[in-house]
Amino acid sequence: MTEYSLEFLRRLPKTDLHLHLDGSMRLGTLVELARDAKVELPSYTEDGLRATVFKDRYANLNEYLKGFAYTCAVMQNAEAIERISYELAMDNFAEGVRYIEPRFAPQLMMNDRMSLSDVLGAADRGLKRAKQELAALVVAGEPEFEYGLIACAMRFCNEKFSPFYRQFFGLHQYSSSREVIRDVSLELAKGAIAIARGSDIQLVGFDLAGAEYGYPADNHRESYDYVHKRFLMKTVHAGEAYGPESIFQAITKLHADRIGHGLFLFDESKVLSPDIADPARYVNDLVNYIAGKRITLEVCLTSNLQTVPEMKDLASHPLGRMLDNHISVTLCTDNRLVSNTTVTTEYCLATRHFDMPAPRLKELVVNGFKRAFFPGSYAEKRTYVRQAITYYERVAAEFGVV
Repeated sequence: MTEYSLEFLRRLPKTDLHLHLDGSMRLGTLVELARDAKVELPSYTEDGLRATVFKDRYANLNEYLKGFAYTCAVMQNAEAIERISYELAMDNFAEGVRYIEPRFAPQLMMNDRMSLSDVLGAADRGLKRAKQELAALVVAGEPEFEYGLIACAMRFCNEKFSPFYRQFFGLHQYSSSREVIRDVSLELAKGAIAIARGSDIQLVGFDLAGAEYGYPADNHRESYDYVHKRFLMKTVHAGEAYGPESIFQAITKLHADRIGHGLFLFDESKVLSPDIADPARYVNDLVNYIAGKRITLEVCLTSNLQTVPEMKDLASHPLGRMLDNHISVTLCTDNRLVSNTTVTTEYCLATRHFDMPAPRLKELVVNGFKRAFFPGSYAEKRTYVRQAITYYERVAAEFGVV
């Protein structure tokens, strides 16, 4: 396998297109904000939290998700959200990441003090402030730091999730849980379009996150149709805990431009519909369709290892098969805090465990820029992508990588 130095991978211009804001704050910031807001933590030291909550390995997805109860609890005011967003941008730039798309479910933070626009506006202010400060550090010819926000709808929610959800469920007492989840998703979709069109908040996409198994994407079809008809870009968590059919549903019913994870894309055993007579043919056709349509998979190696018990090591991760099938793939962190990772770490893992000659590595990096939901015009995006490619080639030449 081709070996690359850590410094080379750190210097490369990179992106992170699958980055949960509420899973990626600095641990020290979490402790400080928790003290200020009187949020109870299992420990108020970084070592203590690493030992009890934010581990290197987790038993399963449920254990992995426990940390979000604490991170969301400290994100109930605009100042905290702005700070977390600002620090996230600075941390990414420090390791060579030039473009990020932080995503989160803003309805988890909405309360009697913050509306949807307040929540998204706070995140945007933090990112924008970082962008303005970082502009002074960019050398001529390098791609500047840029960002776009993605609003996440939840596959499942209930009245306990946040004050907003409590109020929304309370106003829909005669609707089933499925109907309320559908309606709250549509409310977010309408708000996202209004904010993307009517403000300077750089909201560039719509996502569907949360428990995949038992909560089909089809329940959110109306909200995705709404944003699709108004030209907002779309990504969907799919194939993370369920099989190829979930990915197919995300593409065909939710018009997904990208897929979050896509981990079980090749798993024929997870094709469960009795209407599919030949699972192998179904998977093969789906793989070729995704590759041909250039639907990008947002791959998160560390996160997948931590949340899928049957995946013992990276040798069993399908990244290699994705690349061999010429699928558009970009490497992402998922959650910098919860997974204790960085974009550079993800590239280190990919280059050490998978066949990654120089042309393939370049394609992997460039995919992130090309498939970004860029906040500017297409012409501006082309210029930005060209800057990223030129800078990549300059760094590669400096390190003798050809």
